Amino acid sequence: MKGLWIVFLSVFIAELGDKTQLATLTFSIDQQISKWGIFAASSLALVLSSLIAVVVGSQFTHWVNPKMLKIIAGLGFIGIGIFTLLSLRN
Repeated sequence: MKGLWIVFLSVFIAELGDKTQLATLTFSIDQQISKWGIFAASSLALVLSSLIAVVVGSQFTHWVNPKMLKIIAGLGFIGIGIFTLLSLRN
């Protein structure tokens, strides 16, 4: 059960303020679109993308060492952070 809470908190925190949440917020501004429809559609999209990530991720372990994958992901996030900080200068 502890592992599930770690996954939940990690995904929840990662999703706060991201492009997906901002897109959902933008759709919810439109008074002509059902708020429950927006919630259902965005929830289904997140569930489907998570399913794809789990299926692909479970197959990665056959080709890539999990430790190496974590290193690559960490470096990727650092790279995105550096790119974001450098883009503030423009």
